[in-house]
Amino acid sequence: MAEGVDRKIGEFETFVQQTLPRELEKVLEQRDGVYEKMAQYLQLKNIIERLQESGNKELKTEIDLGCNFYVQAKVPDSSMIYVSVGYGFFVELTFPEALRFIERKSLQLTEAAEKLSKDAAKIKSHIRMVLEALYELQGFRDLPAENQREIF
Repeated sequence: MAEGVDRKIGEFETFVQQTLPRELEKVLEQRDGVYEKMAQYLQLKNIIERLQESGNKELKTEIDLGCNFYVQAKVPDSSMIYVSVGYGFFVELTFPEALRFIERKSLQLTEAAEKLSKDAAKIKSHIRMVLEALYELQGFRDLPAENQREIF
């Protein structure tokens, strides 16, 4: 029986040290990607609002050609804007249409970020549960409160 318990303890230790941290890291990276997209859409929203406030159809700007090499550009009519809608597709929209799209996309991204945050919390709770199971299997009692620490 002790051999079976030792084997089970080894399996739990492997699970908590290798599998769960990788899953947690993957979920947190996905959430960071969603937050990055949200920031990009927020930046686009601010630019559109500034363009609407200016009222000028003509726009002078600098364009990055790559490797931080910028050139000046002149846009004769800036009443329409191309917005990435996903999967490599861009749609030409008016400013009000673009703002509505950004609002909907932001809600969608917020929901995705919340789901990923909940998934991360579940993984953290699984880590905690497995650690407590290991303590129990090894015959340890709960650690005193002053010796306990956060897992992550």
